[in-house]
Amino acid sequence: MRRKVVIIAVVIIVLAGAGCAGIWWFLSRGKQDPVFRTAQVKRGDLLATISATGTIEPTVVVDVGSQVNGLITAFGKDSNGRAIDYSSVVEAGTVLAKIDDSLYAAALGTAKAQLAQAEANKVSADANVLQMQAKLLQAQLDWDRAQKLGPSDALSKSNYDQYQANYEVAKANLAAAKAAVVQAIATIAQDKAALDTAQINLGYCTIKAPVKGVIIDRQVNIGQTVVSSLSATSLFLLAKDLRRITVWVSVNEADVGNIFEGQPVTFTVDAFPSREFQGRVGKVRLNATMTQNVVTYTVEVNTNNDDGKLLPYLTANAKFIVGRREDVLLVPNAALRWSPRQDQIASGGRQRHHAAEGSRREGGGEAGAPGSTQSRGTVWVEQGKFVRPVRVSTGLTDGAFTEVEGKDVTDGMSVVVGEAEREAASGPETERSPLMPQPMGHGGERPAHSGPDNPGASRER
Repeated sequence: MRRKVVIIAVVIIVLAGAGCAGIWWFLSRGKQDPVFRTAQVKRGDLLATISATGTIEPTVVVDVGSQVNGLITAFGKDSNGRAIDYSSVVEAGTVLAKIDDSLYAAALGTAKAQLAQAEANKVSADANVLQMQAKLLQAQLDWDRAQKLGPSDALSKSNYDQYQANYEVAKANLAAAKAAVVQAIATIAQDKAALDTAQINLGYCTIKAPVKGVIIDRQVNIGQTVVSSLSATSLFLLAKDLRRITVWVSVNEADVGNIFEGQPVTFTVDAFPSREFQGRVGKVRLNATMTQNVVTYTVEVNTNNDDGKLLPYLTANAKFIVGRREDVLLVPNAALRWSPRQDQIASGGRQRHHAAEGSRREGGGEAGAPGSTQSRGTVWVEQGKFVRPVRVSTGLTDGAFTEVEGKDVTDGMSVVVGEAEREAASGPETERSPLMPQPMGHGGERPAHSGPDNPGASRER
């Protein structure tokens, strides 16, 4: 009986010890020292840019249209003697297309006939004026004689009155004849204008290039009827000079403040992915557009296209160069963003950290947008199991690295960019409970594994 009691007591003691060991293992597992992930401060060049996309557009595009209705009967010839088509090079005045002109030629003939009739009417009106002048002269002589005789036995009262009436009628007829002349002159002017209109409309049947350039779009075919309405119908798109190309880039409102006239720009196109093209900002258009509550501005970038590689309407991936630094100290942006817990800061560094935080709130934060001026920031370096702060002045950033300066920061210094739990870094073997049986290697030893005490363990840099 006593033996059973002793056995039970021993079992209870063993179980209690195992439980304590398990509890200790789980508690100690939660208190593992963190493994800090670090990266090195390096010296190099930094280019701060703003990225955006846009479309390549000809600098000057002329929309060649038709001002008359009709059937397209033929195309003209380009400078190489081929029929006008896409990519045709034309000179100013080159015939691009012809519209059936039969109706307009007939209208021109009618206008000419009407003008000739108006001119004949003018001649007739002039002759009528001469005739009325002669009749007036005869009536005036008769009236003068009648006035000398007066109503008497030689001249009856009725004849006297008749001579006077004839004189007044002759004056009125002369005035009417002169008015007919004026009307004939006005009719001639009107018919001349109609003739000019008919000639112009007939000329519109021949579509000519207004400037020297390249045809980038042809929107009609032979046999197609052109119907002109209030606005001229578009037949061809003519790029004035493809040696000068403009890139229309959409820039977000948050970045447009860093865009200025003459700013250097680099861009690529999918057609030539290995080639980088150069340009400069021409102007920022003020008519912003809003799409899904996002405000963008169109920025015109001018570039040369002497080799003709850039085709209209290609998509361009542009980078506006905001700033450039050479041979400066660079740290990853993650090092400026990371901040430790209070229990991870080495003694003596907490007070400096609190003081630095207060001054940063008053004087500004870390590096901001590309091209921002210098501000203050903090990086952290390892000090045993803890970290200590190092104050730096931040400058340009390219989104991945930031320019820094400071008396305590040097080339090659390791700065903390994050942390990982020791057991996660040392591998799955360290998560095995001490109460579980351990695998045996050759010679009865445990197989080696990467852990914090093993030289094979590596930290992410």
